[in-house]
Formats: sequence, C-alpha cells, structure tokens
Amino acid sequence: MATSPAHSTSASYAAAGVDTAAGDRAVELMKAAVAATHGPGVVGGFGGFAGLFDVSFLKDFDRPLLATSTDGVGTKVAIAQALDKHDTIGQDLVGMVVDDIVVVGARPLIMTDYIACGRVVPTRIASIVEGIARACSETGTALVGGETAEHPGLLGPDDYDVAGAAVGAVESGRQLGPHLVGDGDVVLALASSGLHSNGFSLVRHILASRDLGYDDALPEFSGTVGEALLEPTRLYTSPLLRVLDDPALDGAVHSLSHVTGGGIAANLARVLPRGSWTEVDRSTWSPLPVFRVLSDLAGSTLESSEGTWNLGIGMIAVVAASQAAAVASALEADGIATWPVGTVSTGGRDLAGFEQGAKGVDGGAVRLVGDYAG
Repeated sequence: MATSPAHSTSASYAAAGVDTAAGDRAVELMKAAVAATHGPGVVGGFGGFAGLFDVSFLKDFDRPLLATSTDGVGTKVAIAQALDKHDTIGQDLVGMVVDDIVVVGARPLIMTDYIACGRVVPTRIASIVEGIARACSETGTALVGGETAEHPGLLGPDDYDVAGAAVGAVESGRQLGPHLVGDGDVVLALASSGLHSNGFSLVRHILASRDLGYDDALPEFSGTVGEALLEPTRLYTSPLLRVLDDPALDGAVHSLSHVTGGGIAANLARVLPRGSWTEVDRSTWSPLPVFRVLSDLAGSTLESSEGTWNLGIGMIAVVAASQAAAVASALEADGIATWPVGTVSTGGRDLAGFEQGAKGVDGGAVRLVGDYAG
C-alpha cells in the first residue's frame, strides 16, 4: 500500500531523530513559568511566532535608546549535563545577558532564549526554561519567546547549549559610560557568587588533570565539586536599578562594568575614559575558596588567572567620590557585599603593565596591585 507524502515526511523526520511531540510536551511544561514573567506590556501571550511588547511608554522619553545584548553560558553546561542538574543554568544565562543591559543604565524589557540539544527531554528543557523564567522575573524582564532545536547527529543525546538575547531601554540623558567618569571617582567592587559563567574550559582542564570528578568532595567546599562549580551567577540588575532610581543617589553612578570573560582589569578598562587609569588593590578582598582551590589544584597563582576568572568581583561601579559610601551602603542593604578597590586618575604616568584596549575599546588603563587578603 502506498504511503501518503505527509505520512512519509513525518516518519522520515522521526527516523532522523527529531521528536516533535517531545518538543510540544516541553512547551506545555514550561508555559506557566514563562507566563509568570509577563506583565501588562506583553501583547498576545504565549506561543506566537514572535513576541510582542508594548513600548508606548517610550513616547514619554525625550530620546529613548534601546540597549541589546546576547550571550550564552559556555562550557558550564557540560557540568550541568554531567550532574543531570539543569535548574540553575537558566539563571546563569540571564545573568550573562541581562546584566549587560544594566551596564549602560538601561532597564531590561524583554528576553528570548535558544536551546539546541541532541534530543528533547521535556522535563530537562522545562527545567532549563523555568530557571530562565525565575531569573527574568527577578530582573523585571519579560521572557517573550524562545526556540528549542533538536540536532541529532550534531549533538549527543544528552548534550545541549543555551543562548539568549535581551532588549532594554534608557533615556539618552541617563546613559552610563566613560563620558561621565572623572578624576577622583571611586571604583566599587560588587561581590560575585562564585565563578559565574566564565573560565569553565580551564576549570574542566584542571579537574581532568587531577583526575577529580564532579561528585568528589573537597574539604574546602560544603558539598561536592560539581555543586560548588554550579553555583548560579549573581544577578545585579534589580539592585543596581534601585540605586539608579533613588533620587538621593541621582547621578552618583557614572559607569558600570560586568566582570565576565577577560577578568577584572580588561572589563573595567572598557568603561573608563581614554587617558584615565586606576589601580585595583588586591588587598581589599579575599577571593572565594573555589578560586583558591582551583589555583592550588593547577599549581598556579591567583594572579595568573586574573584574565580568566572574576576572582570574587562580578560587577564594578565607578561612582562620584562624595556618594561612594552611600552607593555601597544601598547595595549592601540589598544583599550585595560592596567595597572600594581604587580611584580613577587622569594624571599622566607610565602605563607599562596596565591593561588597555581590551575587546577593541580605546578606553582607560587598569592594573591590579598588591597581594590578596588572606
């Protein structure tokens, strides 16, 4: 008996390893979490070909600027896959994407996600998206769309990768950046929760070289190696927006730097004006145990990993000296340890040994000095 073309096509797709029914089940499992991020600005609800967001409020701006960012989580997903623990990787994604939006002073509005996998396991996909949705809710971002793509043969059955993009808005006169930074500004460090989502290729290399597994326990950690490594990325957006919206702190924050790939010096240099410099004092903080343990396992120093890991500082705020203490107090009250690590100078000096020109930005110059606190 002849097979209809429609049936033949469907059977061939299934034979190729693509399970559209599993994708539909994953969508059903994640619907409630995604919908919980939707405020009155979301138009059309869940499941459309494109997410819609009402931006009528931008008519009240003198000159609205849209801010956009896109990123992934990198090889941290390999640890989540090895441990079969997928409920925190979504927060990592939101941290990497949305916290870049607030750096320019923008309020995040919407986000979309993309998950590529070798095989759709509905509960796994739903767990990832639920983590994204929780973090979107925490940052005031509507998760308005996404895509899950099954790539059999390209990715292993239990392999996946995640990426996302976000859009925010800021009044042009409220944009943060190097143009606001001046001589004498104070550099504040905001504590990280751990490795966040950078440098995991090095982490995995170190563990493999010492034959350590993610289920192994180390005395320096309260749990297993894998649990310590999967500590989710701290989210800075909401606390920073509260500072930016506080009338008592109006104009206090001049620039922000999200410490991701490249480390502290490279990322801070990007948000300082050309001709300025600062020295970040290592003695003002003690890197978290995860960084010390990994450095010891590698037989290297903390200083040698400064271009790879955040070493305990996840975000940096460059602020007016007269309001530095007040900004730090506000962030501390919001649960983020914050402390001064340096001062911006525009005075001439020899900049040999300073980090400059990172990621193509002709900005300021930064170097780390001194020894880390014990």
